[in-house]
Amino acid sequence: MKAAQHMRGIWAALRRFSRPPVRLLAPAAPAAPAKIGLALGGGFARGIAHAGVLKIFEEASIPIHCITGVSAGAIVAAAYASGATPAEIARAGCAMRFGDIGRWSLGRMGFAATERMKKFLERLLKNYRFEEMPTPLGILATDLATGEPITFRGSGDVFVPIRASCAYPGLFHPVPCDGRLLVDGAMSMEIPTRLARQLGASHVISIHLPAQSNGPLPNNVFQVVNRCFQIMQRRTEESWRSDSDLVIAPDVQGVEWDGFSCGPALLEAGEIAARQALAAIQKWLPVAPRNGHTAPAGLLPGSVPAASES
Repeated sequence: MKAAQHMRGIWAALRRFSRPPVRLLAPAAPAAPAKIGLALGGGFARGIAHAGVLKIFEEASIPIHCITGVSAGAIVAAAYASGATPAEIARAGCAMRFGDIGRWSLGRMGFAATERMKKFLERLLKNYRFEEMPTPLGILATDLATGEPITFRGSGDVFVPIRASCAYPGLFHPVPCDGRLLVDGAMSMEIPTRLARQLGASHVISIHLPAQSNGPLPNNVFQVVNRCFQIMQRRTEESWRSDSDLVIAPDVQGVEWDGFSCGPALLEAGEIAARQALAAIQKWLPVAPRNGHTAPAGLLPGSVPAASES
C-alpha cells in the first residue's frame, strides 16, 4: 500500500514538471518616434511669419524631420533646410523688397522676371542643392499646361524650383523647366502637405497664411488675380487639410501681399501662433525624464512602473 502511494506521488511530480512553461508576454515595442514635417504655405510678404514659427519651434527643441513649401513658403523652407537660422531668415525677410526678387520686364506672359532672385537666394541659403540640405527639402510648383503639381526633392539645383514656385500668374513670367512652363505652386496645392508625407513625415504641421477674405473690391489687375486665388483656394483647402495633423494659422490677414514693412508684426504673429500649438505638438514626442533617459512606453509623465513580482 505504501509502495502504491509512493508511486502515485512520483507520477504527480512528473506531471507537474512536464507541463509547458508559462509564456511570458513580450514587452510592447516602443512607439516609433514622430517624424514631424512642416508644410509652409505662400503669401508673399506674409511669409515672414514662417520665421516666427520656426523660432519658437527651435526654442522648444521641436525636431523637424523635413520641410516643404510653396511660393514664399518655398523660400523659407529652402533657407531653413539649408541651415539658415530663423533669425537670419527673419532679417532677410524684413529687409526684402520687390527689387530683390523681381525686375519689371513687360512681356506677353507677365510683368516681371525673377532671374535676380538667384542672387538673393545665394546670400540667404547655406547650400544650393537638394542633396546637400541638412534637413530634407521639398518644393512644389504647378505645370501651366496641365495644372498638375510638380514636385522637386532629392537631388538637383534649388534655384529654378524656387523661382517656379514663386511665379505668381499674371505678375511674374512662367519659369521654363524640363520642357514645361511652371508657375506658382499654390495654383495646384495651397500647402504641400502630401509632399511632406512623401519625404517621410509621420506628422505634418501646415502653416497657413490666410489673406483677408472680405475686403473692398479689387481696383487693379493684381488685386483681381489675388482675389481669384483666394476664391480658388477656399474651394480646394480640404485636400491639404485632410493630410495635416495640425494647422497653424498666424493672424496675418490684415497685411497686404507686399507688406514687407510689417515684418516685426508678422514675426510676432508667427511666434504667438506657434506657442499656442506647442502643447499639441509635444504630445507626439517621447517624454524625457529628469535623468535624461527616455520613459518606458506607455508611462505617463510622473508615473512609475509597477514593482516586479519575486
